Amino acid sequence: MNHTDSEKLSTSSATTGEHHPVLYRCALATAVVALLPIVVGALVTARDAGMAFPDWPTSDGHGMFAYPWLQSAGNKFLEHGHRLAGILIGVCSIGLMTLALLKERRAWVCAAAALVLAAVIAQGLLGAQRVRLDERTLAMVHGSFAALVFALMVSVASFTSRAWFSGGFERSNIDVRSLKPLVLATPLLVFAQYVLGGFVRHLGTALYEHIALAVLVLLFVIATFIVVYRTGISWLRKSAVMLLSVVIVQVLLGVGTWITRFGLASTGYVAVQYSSEQIVLRTAHTVVGLLLFATSVVVALRVFRYESVRKDRLGSFKGSQHVPHVVSAEGCLR
Repeated sequence: MNHTDSEKLSTSSATTGEHHPVLYRCALATAVVALLPIVVGALVTARDAGMAFPDWPTSDGHGMFAYPWLQSAGNKFLEHGHRLAGILIGVCSIGLMTLALLKERRAWVCAAAALVLAAVIAQGLLGAQRVRLDERTLAMVHGSFAALVFALMVSVASFTSRAWFSGGFERSNIDVRSLKPLVLATPLLVFAQYVLGGFVRHLGTALYEHIALAVLVLLFVIATFIVVYRTGISWLRKSAVMLLSVVIVQVLLGVGTWITRFGLASTGYVAVQYSSEQIVLRTAHTVVGLLLFATSVVVALRVFRYESVRKDRLGSFKGSQHVPHVVSAEGCLR
């Protein structure tokens, strides 16, 4: 088999299904729009405005679209804005599922798109119960579940991207199986860290456990970056660089959040509850934590995708009685 034939074979292995730019753009837009209710929800939590209205789905007895939102202010403006943003992401999720059913040939991607809609509905119901029961524990669950929903949206965007089909797979034969345990453990640890952050934000507990796990997450992210970067695979390297960049920002925001909450005696800075800087930093810390989790999931997805395509290539080459030289990635772990 000559080089041209092998390239066609590997490209065929990498393109099970078909790239639809419009579907990818819709999936990406859905994830971006999801940041709106997430950011506003983080602001609601930072200002302790979750019970600005005691009723749901009405707001002070007004229908969702009848409430004079633009004439409101403060906590009511934020909370009702959060509700409206939730409706917007619901509409986007319906559009994503519909477009996936029309365009996508991979049944599992269609199922993932449908799961996005189901998750958004479940998230809305969690928010409703949080208000109806005035239960802070449900607020914590609501916030933690948001990270899972967003990561799912980002995953669908990854599945439908052009790079998922043509991420330079034919140019490399590196075995990355040894990376799988690390790239799986990292998002699990990041999510656990995010949940502990929810305990701190909503219940005022688990602060030191949150900090201890933050150190472990940082070490795992650094290790993930090193071993993935050493593979030399550009597609994987890009996501690893993004992961390291996000965790650095998150650490800095964590330090800022601590200072604005507890003060810094050595400089004479005194923390003021619900100050502008405290609200901004707490909100940013929450949102970037969610982005960190989603990025760690993308790293894992890319490693597994790359290895899956590599195995398909090896099977195809074996069938043609020509097996290419394979470079192991285990050296990257040393």
